[in-house]
Amino acid sequence: MKILIVGSGGREHAIAWAAAKSPKTDKIYCAPGNAGIAEFAECVDIGAMEFDKLAAFAKEKEIDLTIIGMDDPLVGGIVDVFEAEGLRVFGPRKNAAIIEGSKAFSKDLMKKYNIPTAAYETFTDPEEAVKYLETAKMPIVLKADGLALGKGVLICKDLEEAKAGVKTLMLDKQFGDAGDEIVIEEFMTGREVSVLAFCDGKTIKCMTSAQDHKRAKDGDQGLNTGGMGTFSPSPFYTKEVEDFCEKHIYQPTMDAMAAEGRPFTGILFTGLMLTEDGPKVLEYNARFGDPEAQVVLPRMKNDMIEVMEACIDGRLADVELEFEDNAAVCVVLASDGYPEKYEKGFEIKGLDAFKGKEGYYVFHAGTKFDGDKIVTNGGRVLGVVAKGDDLKAARANAYEATEWIDFANKYKRNDIGKAIDEA
Repeated sequence: MKILIVGSGGREHAIAWAAAKSPKTDKIYCAPGNAGIAEFAECVDIGAMEFDKLAAFAKEKEIDLTIIGMDDPLVGGIVDVFEAEGLRVFGPRKNAAIIEGSKAFSKDLMKKYNIPTAAYETFTDPEEAVKYLETAKMPIVLKADGLALGKGVLICKDLEEAKAGVKTLMLDKQFGDAGDEIVIEEFMTGREVSVLAFCDGKTIKCMTSAQDHKRAKDGDQGLNTGGMGTFSPSPFYTKEVEDFCEKHIYQPTMDAMAAEGRPFTGILFTGLMLTEDGPKVLEYNARFGDPEAQVVLPRMKNDMIEVMEACIDGRLADVELEFEDNAAVCVVLASDGYPEKYEKGFEIKGLDAFKGKEGYYVFHAGTKFDGDKIVTNGGRVLGVVAKGDDLKAARANAYEATEWIDFANKYKRNDIGKAIDEA
């Protein structure tokens, strides 16, 4: 099979790595790709939002399967464009990807179908939002309705912060049109867990659990980022929690989308908060998480391409997902200053140290070639991943492996997976 992957981050590198392992795969292309993805795929200089160019390329190269990694093209309707051209593509259509594209839509869906989530209100008028906040319980959460690179969520500890948050999202337009409408919801406390699942429109099959670390600094301080590291599995995601979520969250979400005329095929990412009142949905995403994919895919025993084909063909009920009985930890190496101002273009040294090392991986997020050198080209630069017999061993291995890599202004959190010690 000829495979095309759309995207350029660490998630797409992990997808390319998994696709390359499949006996079905003959050739991989990635648009636009990055320096790490180039090890497995021929990178093509077409942007992820250039739907017509991508579809024309897929037809020209006789691509058998296109995998959409990123949220923007999915929400923008790339799957519909490919299907209209008779091309085989993995991901939700535009009318289903709205589950990530609009937080107001997903909250209304959960309310309508009794899927447990935080209490909320939605606003398009900043003055009305502020008026509501003046009577609301603090702390409180503000969310931009649309896509914001995983950063459009503000946790406000008091009224002053919350009012400033409304200004940031709705008036200053820090995340552009994503802040035209905002969701204000109650602040939930508990353990966060991320669960990725394959879906075929009717059936949902969950992968192993993971936990992300969104804040830039140690101790969950600093600004929200696209993710500074992950571990899998979560020791807090017990069989009892899983059974509850399957009955009250995962399958009801699939059934709700189908009932709304928006059957969901692709990857559904459910962000959970394990509260005192039971698991509740924080958010949905319509694709693999980044960096959750980097710890989940290396533990998956199944042929990823076979599972994706089963989703497209409506055969997912016949598939049993299998995962290794071990653990994985990802530590993101970022450019110091991310997610605000940072420099790039620095040479990355030490990448060869991962070659031939069983259970160690380095997934590129923001890299590019500069001649024969690989240099930094983003805020999140690399995801260093290691497996271990258990989470503590995987964490120790991952942090050891971060020392193999060197580049100017290298920055990482030092407490990824620290929650493991409390489990």
